[in-house]
This record gives sequence, C-alpha cells and structure tokens, in this order.
Amino acid sequence: MSEFILSDATRARFAREVAKYPADQKQSAVMACLAVVQQDHGHVSPESEKLVAEYLGMPVIAVHEVTTFYNMYNQRPLGQFKLNVCTNLPCQLRDGQTALEHLCERLGVEEGGTTADGRITVQKSECLGACADSPVLLVNDRQMCSFMNKQRLDELIGLLQAQPALR
Repeated sequence: MSEFILSDATRARFAREVAKYPADQKQSAVMACLAVVQQDHGHVSPESEKLVAEYLGMPVIAVHEVTTFYNMYNQRPLGQFKLNVCTNLPCQLRDGQTALEHLCERLGVEEGGTTADGRITVQKSECLGACADSPVLLVNDRQMCSFMNKQRLDELIGLLQAQPALR
C-alpha cells in the first residue's frame, strides 16, 4: 500500500475546519478532518489517522477511537455505494433483518461484503434514528431510505446499478 500524504488541498480543508474552534481546542475538528480524508480517499486508513493526529496535535489512539466508534468512517475500501441497514431492535421488529438479508441475497454478498464489481457494499448499522420509518437504510452516509420493503429495495438496487461506475 502506498504511503498516505496530506495534499495542500487537504491541509487547506483541515485548516478551515480547525478555524471553527478556539485555538487551544483544535482537536475538536477530528471528526471533520476524518470526513475530509474519507471524501478524498474513500476510507480512513491507519496512515491517514496518524497524519490527522499529527495535524491536530493529539495521540493517534484518540483519532483511532473516533474512527472505530462511528460507523460513518470506512476503515477499509468499500463499494461506490455503501448501504447501511438498521438492524437494531425497533427495525428488527419491522423487518430490518429481512431487508438486510434480501439485499445480500439479491446482490450475492454476505453482510459486510461488496459486490464482485466493487460497486455496492451492504452492512449492518446501529440505530439511524428513524424507527417509525423502518426498515430504514442509509446510502453513503447521506441519504436515508425509509419503509424499505422488498419491492423498494429492488428499485433501489436498480437505481444504484444504473449509475455510472466511478472506478
């Protein structure tokens, strides 16, 4: 794996995030800086965690704790589309696990896996805060999809597969 390097553009984005906090509290920008890394590189590697820690003047383990606590940070390369399916109890009671299993079956992957073409990753998620709309899933940590029965899941798969590949 090639060594991770912070580009000037990434450093400028980090500086904009850090500027939002008092000078003695720049570590408060850790989540934003990790999000910048992920937007630029698709995931947060151990190498990038180290550089974020150095930039913010904090221990590497503290950055790693943030990366591993929140499921919005990808710790490995994933597909172009990441589908996080809520399987917490309220969603379980309204077919969250069934939705997850349907996606996995239709896409030919196990939970946590990525399709052979590298386009779609399906994984479990902690509560997405939309229990009344369950089953729910989140696409690329940005777009919430509610009431995802098998028909709606199939429609979503069709829409995602019709998108041009980025790689």
